[in-house]
Amino acid sequence: MAKSVSVQELVDNTHLHVFSGQEYLDRPITTSDISRPGLELTGYFDYYPSERIQLLGITETSFAKDLPEEELIKDMTRMCQADTPAFVISTELEPPKPLVKACADAKIPILESKLNTSRVLSNMTDFLEAKLAPRKSIHGVLVEVYGLGVLITGDSGIGKSETALELVKRGHRLIADDRVEVYQQDEQALIGTAPKILNHLLEIRGIGIIDVMTLFGTGAVRSETKVDFIVNLDIWDKDTKYDRLGTDRDSVQIFDVEVLKLNIPVKPGRNLAIIIETAAMNFRANVMGYNATDVFDAQLNNLIKDNSTPNNGKDGK
Repeated sequence: MAKSVSVQELVDNTHLHVFSGQEYLDRPITTSDISRPGLELTGYFDYYPSERIQLLGITETSFAKDLPEEELIKDMTRMCQADTPAFVISTELEPPKPLVKACADAKIPILESKLNTSRVLSNMTDFLEAKLAPRKSIHGVLVEVYGLGVLITGDSGIGKSETALELVKRGHRLIADDRVEVYQQDEQALIGTAPKILNHLLEIRGIGIIDVMTLFGTGAVRSETKVDFIVNLDIWDKDTKYDRLGTDRDSVQIFDVEVLKLNIPVKPGRNLAIIIETAAMNFRANVMGYNATDVFDAQLNNLIKDNSTPNNGKDGK
């Protein structure tokens, strides 16, 4: 079944107001695409995306005023299809009277906004894309560390939630525990959020479920954040060769986005919260163009070069 958002949810989240059709706000919206019906006002309906929200701005309403009334009534009636979610009028414009009547007959709400058409379009698109985008549920814990979204994964019982709790106590923020819902925001960004039933909750074995917002305050939680990199916790194995120089870069593809993955071995005595904080700071340094591994390689190459240079007969005697 296709995902949908009600017109009521759109109104509540995008600064829109109801002009008419308050009783029809339960109509579903199934696509984030928005239509600006210009060609339709000329009578062209060979391709009319009736399932989209229809947005009318200054251009469309000005053109409609110059149309013969009979033609305008015909066009507005044809635009009000059974699957049309709503009409939106921007810039505090007056909806054409034939549209008001056609929407009333078809039980379609008309929404309005003080904002200009571009801003209204952007607000609606951002909201609908976030709500209607395909989502993937990932077993793990999502925290925000120094402004970066860190997805902590690993086997059940390895200490993901306990590590998140320590990070929260150190001033960082929890987004989701146990299950993280991830969706692709654009070509390069993934957004992670918690299932509604798990908002602000953290499960600590031996204690049970705790409400992080209640215990640590509103500053300890966020509703969503970008997933910048993954920290995968592994049980320490003395026979496993772990990356010590930062040269063995691993990644995971989620939807169309490649996400850096760090494999951190876990054993008694390792402070995982500090390690993850350091990983976040190092990730930010890399993004800003500084890579300690590259610096080490350059220094090592210079040392090898200096030691291999002939001393031109000078033997120190």
